Amino acid sequence: MFVSIIEGISKFAIPVVFVGIVGFGLAKKVKVYESFTEGAKEGFHTAVRIIPFLVAMLVAIGVFRASGAMELLTKALSPVTNALKIPAEVLPMAFMRPLSGGGAQGVMTETINTFGPDTLIGRTVAVMMGSTETTFYVLAVYFGSVAIKKTRHALPVGLLADLAGVLTAIYVARAFFGV
Repeated sequence: MFVSIIEGISKFAIPVVFVGIVGFGLAKKVKVYESFTEGAKEGFHTAVRIIPFLVAMLVAIGVFRASGAMELLTKALSPVTNALKIPAEVLPMAFMRPLSGGGAQGVMTETINTFGPDTLIGRTVAVMMGSTETTFYVLAVYFGSVAIKKTRHALPVGLLADLAGVLTAIYVARAFFGV
């Protein structure tokens, strides 16, 4: 019953939101098409401004993975994760997700291909993907594109939120799918 309600809502959610936004704009006498194209133009300029920051971040992630630092860090922390009953195989996802969404997608795909989608490890990395954010990417690309130099508390708070997401993902996956 609950699943069929959610499926019904999901079929109409995006069209309803789209029609609602256009309808609201028309009711407020906003030139909807012109506003959309102006926003798209600004979005294009923003995309061009963030390219250097994006390239720098992708190079740093590539160096981190290619150097073997990810594997060394995972092995070094495995005694702690074993004591906490956290599968060490999910650590690469926990480390990669704050750095890059694409890198995290690659780690998740690799992990699921290795362990399977219906395993505790596969499900944990999938939940982790949706429970965390690309903190360093956001800070480097978006803050850099608008010339914010002093991020103040953004990095510690973002990483704390990522840690909460990782721990929650591990707990939720274990509670719903694990032993």
